[in-house]
Amino acid sequence: MPMALHYAARSHVGLVRDSNQDSGYAGPHLLVVADGMGGHAGGDVASSTAIGALAPLDDDSHGSRALQHLEDAIGTANVHLQEIAQEQPELAGMGTTVTALLRTGNKLAVAHIGDSRAYLLRQGQLIRMTHDHTFVQSLVDEGRITAEDAEHHPHRSMVTRVLTGHEGDEPDVSWRELHHGDRYLICSDGVSGFVAQDTITEIMADQPGPDEAADRLVDLALRAGGQDNITAIVADVVRLSDEEGPSTQPQVVGAAAARQLDRAVPDTPAARAAALTRTATGAPELAAMPSEDTAASGRGAVTRLVLSSVLALVVLAGLGYAGWLWTQQQWFVAAKGDKVTVYRGIDQQVGPLSLSTVDQVTDVSLADLPDFYRNRITQGVPAAGRDKAQEVVADMRNQAQACIRAKAAGQTCGDGSAAPTTTPTTTAAPTPAGAGTATVTVVVPPTPTAPAKAPAAATTGAPR
Repeated sequence: MPMALHYAARSHVGLVRDSNQDSGYAGPHLLVVADGMGGHAGGDVASSTAIGALAPLDDDSHGSRALQHLEDAIGTANVHLQEIAQEQPELAGMGTTVTALLRTGNKLAVAHIGDSRAYLLRQGQLIRMTHDHTFVQSLVDEGRITAEDAEHHPHRSMVTRVLTGHEGDEPDVSWRELHHGDRYLICSDGVSGFVAQDTITEIMADQPGPDEAADRLVDLALRAGGQDNITAIVADVVRLSDEEGPSTQPQVVGAAAARQLDRAVPDTPAARAAALTRTATGAPELAAMPSEDTAASGRGAVTRLVLSSVLALVVLAGLGYAGWLWTQQQWFVAAKGDKVTVYRGIDQQVGPLSLSTVDQVTDVSLADLPDFYRNRITQGVPAAGRDKAQEVVADMRNQAQACIRAKAAGQTCGDGSAAPTTTPTTTAAPTPAGAGTATVTVVVPPTPTAPAKAPAAATTGAPR
């Protein structure tokens, strides 16, 4: 009996970021998550561009060519990123992960680049389908650390491969066999970096449908701190019957949804692509004028509104004070002038009031950093405590020193190619009063092919 996908897509900006740079697409034949990076606007554009290039694949015409069509579409997205960066230099350095599943009959074509992930739940067992393109994963592959160590490594979000518009940005590809009862999850590291794999397994196995599973994963990622954008797509493999099957209406979430003109995605591949690439223009619709009866009933509600507003103000005042106390327990690393700087608080402003203060202006100059790292520091990198912020500074210092060495040797480092050497660097780490001096060994990647992403969890200080 033919099979179909019953799916749900969810995306949330998180609790710290001021914009959602994740994008997701879920349709009857195509599931995609793209996690953008490269500054406030660059990440939005990069992930939306990837979704726009892949959306036209959402039909049943591919057959045995599905894998090649998936590769070609990702290559098209990469070319579009290059063209956009050339037309808008301020977006240079942007990039995006892409994890995509394209169904054709009872098979699944899989393409993946970056550190977003795809999982398969089959007969109660959760299988990770993708291999992270990160520095820490390379350490696991080389046997230098264990998979358990990788889950808590401070640099686990430092990606080595993403789509950046450069030649050589190619995905891993593979085929999978669909089985009735399978449940798939595609997610950004805002989920996998915050929700433990055992918990993901439990949610995937216990929740009755894709909607409930996706909602639960986003909720738990928020409860864990929500330091990153959060995107999850859950899809069940079901058998088609004479009864009403699952919805075939595509779902678009995150940055791609914000760039989409229509409230509902059209149900043809060409229309879906157009809706994801055009910008909204034209005058807004005129609001309907209230009738006389409606206005009269509205006046009768004024008293209730005033009383409820007073109560709300009291509650908000208490919540506001509690929120301010919370901000003073947060840390991030950003730019002050031309220097990498450690801040206490959050990178937000309420009217004239700044919610952060400078803790330390370091000796690391932005001018010495590769372009991508400079963009991330300019955007701000959250850290779970002062010590974690110092780890970010140490990493930036290593990148700056490597860039200086590369320039001295006549090489360029603007694209992140000038990475530190593989020699571990031992630095003194801050310790509590009365304690001995601790040292931290920072192992730096040996020329990553793509720049690093911001931290995927509240416990990491690595740049993104």
